[in-house]
Formats: sequence, C-alpha cells, structure tokens
Amino acid sequence: MYDASVTNYAFIDGQNLHKGIQELGWSLDYRRFRIYLKEKYDVGKTFIVMGYVATNAELYTALQNYGYTLIFKPILTYKDGKVKGNCDADLVLNVMTRIGEFEQAVIVSGDGDFYCLIKYLNDRSKLRMILVPDENSYSALLKSFAAGRLAGINVQRKKLEYRKTPRKDGTVRSAFRGDTRK
Repeated sequence: MYDASVTNYAFIDGQNLHKGIQELGWSLDYRRFRIYLKEKYDVGKTFIVMGYVATNAELYTALQNYGYTLIFKPILTYKDGKVKGNCDADLVLNVMTRIGEFEQAVIVSGDGDFYCLIKYLNDRSKLRMILVPDENSYSALLKSFAAGRLAGINVQRKKLEYRKTPRKDGTVRSAFRGDTRK
C-alpha cells in the first residue's frame, strides 16, 4: 500500500481519534480512513501511536493490514480498573526522529498538547494538515491553525463511517478486523 514516491506522513494520536469519533456516536472505518489520507493528503506512511492492550491483537493485525504502522506505549492499569497510556510524548518523538524522511506531516488529534509540535512543523513548512475528530470541539490552542491547516474528520462522516453492509455472500466485514461474519 505504501507508495515510495509519496513522502507525506500522517501521525495519529490513536486514543484521541478513537474517543473523539466515539463521542460523536459513530465508528471510523480505519481502512477507508487510510485511503482517505492517501488520496486527500498524499500520505505515504501512516503511524498510529497508542497504548498496548494484549486483548486487542486482532485489531492491531487489521490496522497493519490496512497499511498503518503501529507505535505502542505500555499502559498502566490502576486498582480501580482505569487504564492510562498517554502517548503524546511518543507521538512527538516519532515525528521528530522521522522529520528528515517526509515532506509534510498530517497530525491527527484535537489535543492542544501538540501545539508546540504543530507550530514547529508549520514554521518550517512541514505541516500539511491537522485533522481533528470534531471540528466543533478541539483545543483552543489549535485554533490559530484553523485557516486552511485544520479540518474536522466529522465532516467526512458519510465517507469514513463504518457501515455493516452485508456482502452478496451474506458476510459482513468487521469494523476493525479483516475477517468476515455472517
């Protein structure tokens, strides 16, 4: 799926994307999203930074099959059952260690913690776009980039929403898995 002639990279805050879309009441079709990034923003490589949960192995395999490169951070599970896996520093580190490899970056997150990274990329003409899950709800720190460098994924819902549409053979592709189910 990777086209060596395309040198734009996308870096995705996996938790921010998943939770942001989930709060809007729909599910993202990650396969379609990968194609969208390629076609709309000339993205050759796409990285998702996320916490590693062993029970999600099937999801991780599907994402890799769709063309994503996964970057994992260990998670902490607290006594109350809450899971913590803040990946902000990991995303910044991965952008900066690869900065010589790409022409421009697409950052997928509405988190204001990425302001300094985004400003750095923008000041060096290395920022292609900021994609936020919801154009109506993202950090005010990112609003200065809204003119032409920021777009909401929510406005692409018709194109990117996962739909359980039965195939002719009666199977349905799972939202995250490459498998089929009746």
